[in-house]
Amino acid sequence: MALRKLGRKTDHRMAMLRNMTTSLLLHGRLATTVTRAKEVRRMADKMITLGKRGDLHAKRQVASVLYDKEAGKKVFTEYAEKYADRNGGYTRILKTGVRRGDASEMCIIELV
Repeated sequence: MALRKLGRKTDHRMAMLRNMTTSLLLHGRLATTVTRAKEVRRMADKMITLGKRGDLHAKRQVASVLYDKEAGKKVFTEYAEKYADRNGGYTRILKTGVRRGDASEMCIIELV
């Protein structure tokens, strides 16, 4: 599976995806474009899977990706027990139509 470049250089793209993943894990839902949501889904699912593992190395891996310590705590406390019996598929993407300015397909990504 190829990584989407999203029209940005690597450092800008990674910062944007880390920021969006942090926001999704903090607030539970996020409005964005469909292609960005598909990339955020990959990162968010990895973070929750690491949260379910729960060891020290997993905590350090999550801390290296997320920008907010509160989001990291939420991953290991709230989401780890909420999704304990679920094997992946922690997010859902709901399409909401097109953006008025450039007709880009918009969606809401939320935690299940």
